Amino acid sequence: MSKAGCFTWLLILITGCGGISGKEPINREEKHLIYTHHASCRLDCRHINDKEIREILERGSVNYAKSEPAGRPDPKYALEGYTAEGQHLRVIFAPENDGLVVITCIDLATEWQCDCH
Repeated sequence: MSKAGCFTWLLILITGCGGISGKEPINREEKHLIYTHHASCRLDCRHINDKEIREILERGSVNYAKSEPAGRPDPKYALEGYTAEGQHLRVIFAPENDGLVVITCIDLATEWQCDCH
């Protein structure tokens, strides 16, 4: 099978036989964000605030190549976009029953010095 054929089957496997349905994998209007210790550290190092995380949540595009929709114990979704201040971010979210967990945040344009453990 060609690479294009493999990609088509992978896309069908991920999105279902009907193709991309338009249904969002996460609640973009979630009010309760839960920041992991790692995410809080990364946000501090990279000068990112809660408002910018919410901008990406509301308007960012899902990067399925960087997401783990079948992840266990929880699926993880990488949303990418630009903040109002022009920062190009990727934020990893994991939906949970009581909110949306922010796992980490990456500035895709700038390599910041960070000492997060």
